[in-house]
Amino acid sequence: MSDYLPIELAGSELWLLADKAIYWPEQRALLIADIHFGKAAAYRRLGQPVPHGTTENNLRRLDALLARYACRQLIFLGDFLHAPESQMPATLARLAEWRARQAQLAVTLIRGNHDRRAGDPPAALAITVIDEPLLQGPFALQHEPAPHPTHHVIAGHLHPAFRLQGRGRQSLRLPCFCIGERLSLLPAFGSFTGAMDIATEDRWRIYLVGDGNVWPLARG
Repeated sequence: MSDYLPIELAGSELWLLADKAIYWPEQRALLIADIHFGKAAAYRRLGQPVPHGTTENNLRRLDALLARYACRQLIFLGDFLHAPESQMPATLARLAEWRARQAQLAVTLIRGNHDRRAGDPPAALAITVIDEPLLQGPFALQHEPAPHPTHHVIAGHLHPAFRLQGRGRQSLRLPCFCIGERLSLLPAFGSFTGAMDIATEDRWRIYLVGDGNVWPLARG
């Protein structure tokens, strides 16, 4: 097992990263889905007792990946901000500090359903914001996992996870990549997000993420 696993998809090599992202070596691109900045802050404004520090944690993980892999572009596959309440001064200040550290990096956001409600990031963050799809090479980079007539879709939105069953009633639920013939899904990158269970289906190749590793699901 490794902290990344190379696969071939639509004639291109992609690296599935153990930190729930994809690195595309040919394009020197890092793909991130569903980071949901400011989700905890939005919940706290509703009076919910949720963790602090999720924005800092997400930014530390991003910085670590950008330092490890040679990236010239960072592409968010939707849901950059969680809600209008996420545009709090403290959250935006942390994002501005991060952007200043990564000033040379080209950053693109493909609007997701939460972005449409939350609003675009401030212009000072120098993020190019577009509607889906972003056609790049053989891929249609999207938030919604809707088919594209000519390109292989790489999307987020569903936050896929897979439940491993052990003996007795033991089980373990792990984030996963789902790789299909014409559509593939990333797990949610954000550290404070839910997940949707994925069933074992022939149309998916499932790659599990856990304990700093990524590995293919063994078929029984």
